[in-house]
Amino acid sequence: MTFLLIAIGGFMGAIARYVLSTWMNKKSSKGFPIGTLFINLVGSFLLGWIVGQGITSDLYSFLGIGFMGAFTTFSTLKLENVQLRENKKYSILYPYLAYSYIGGILLAFAGISLGSL
Repeated sequence: MTFLLIAIGGFMGAIARYVLSTWMNKKSSKGFPIGTLFINLVGSFLLGWIVGQGITSDLYSFLGIGFMGAFTTFSTLKLENVQLRENKKYSILYPYLAYSYIGGILLAFAGISLGSL
């Protein structure tokens, strides 16, 4: 049953990521990967909130592992970083790295804090 919950959550998270990031990237014409950044920042906060809530068992398998695991995207973040570096778009690369890592950690902490209230 756990595998099924993770699979269903993963399916839903992947679809949500695709739809949301595609829509957001179409709005940005500057070459900044806003869709991936937004997805990963929201995902950091939400996973922190789920953990802060103390959600365990089947619901955590569905939301935390399945949905959030597929919703956020570490591999796309890395690929976009490499592409920005290869294209020498440092004015986009460095802020993207900072926003992704610093923002992600801060939002995860915020999610945990708000979730445990």
